[in-house]
Amino acid sequence: MGQKSGWTFNDVPDQTGKVAIVTGGNSGIGLETARYLLRRGATVVLAVRNSIKGSEAMADLTASEPGSSVEVAHLDLADLASIEDFANWFKASRMNLDLLINNAGIMGVPRGTTIDGFELQFGTNHLGHFALTGKLLGSLLENKGSRVVNVASNAHRQGRLNFYDLQSVHRYGKMRAYAQSKLANLVFTAELDRRLRRAGRKDILSVAAHPGMAESNIVKLQTDSFVNRHMRNLWDKAGPYICQTASAGAIPTLRAATDPAAEGNDYFGPSQFMQIRGPDVKVQPKKEANDVHDGRALWEQSIELTGVNFGELDLP
Repeated sequence: MGQKSGWTFNDVPDQTGKVAIVTGGNSGIGLETARYLLRRGATVVLAVRNSIKGSEAMADLTASEPGSSVEVAHLDLADLASIEDFANWFKASRMNLDLLINNAGIMGVPRGTTIDGFELQFGTNHLGHFALTGKLLGSLLENKGSRVVNVASNAHRQGRLNFYDLQSVHRYGKMRAYAQSKLANLVFTAELDRRLRRAGRKDILSVAAHPGMAESNIVKLQTDSFVNRHMRNLWDKAGPYICQTASAGAIPTLRAATDPAAEGNDYFGPSQFMQIRGPDVKVQPKKEANDVHDGRALWEQSIELTGVNFGELDLP
């Protein structure tokens, strides 16, 4: 399943001069990922839907990491126009792009749709990040050594890509849709890696990570919906023994983003108790995550749905 000893924050190399975009960087795992990157000298752009919470996060980060370089920019992954606006803002800033960390996500919500009519979880978790990556591809390709990091979930193991109903129009289950979106994150990671290699761009990595079960707004909301009031006290007592801290949950993402030994399509996560918690190691996704035919089909349908292409990487 991977190496026996875990990778820790102390292994994160110096990031001075590098620029990282962290989607959903205003809370939870995204916030801690940003904090550690700042601590190692990176410039971090918090790409957030709620600008007020983004400003609060920036204040938190600058207080804990004095002298660090952090910016906040609006990004709604459920709105293709917002994604384009963010990409245009970033390109106009003339910053290099070393790390695109696709961290933001939603989980287990009632069926809804994005601004553009996509099923909300698939549209936000996969299509939004697919479109963002495509819009920023030029910046990534200009910068040798850049990386795309997709933050997935153990829930991908229950996922299945239903290409006849990706939008869950005919059948919707909130956790089924979430699992499908997280499997899509990994299928996209593998397909982007294949296309980068085919284009001769082995210097750019497409990698993935998952935090196990870590403290975050997503976990809190989900447990609130599943745990009734009679079980609340038990969960409050047992939760700390089940969940990692958000800080620990950020380590797999940080490794995917910065480990010099990482290779294309690597996947990192916790090592203990069904990958729920514990030291970070290289892990293996379910085999469907690397299916070549699913990768091509998802890529093509994602382009058709979003209208975002990847230039030379779209060539068969």
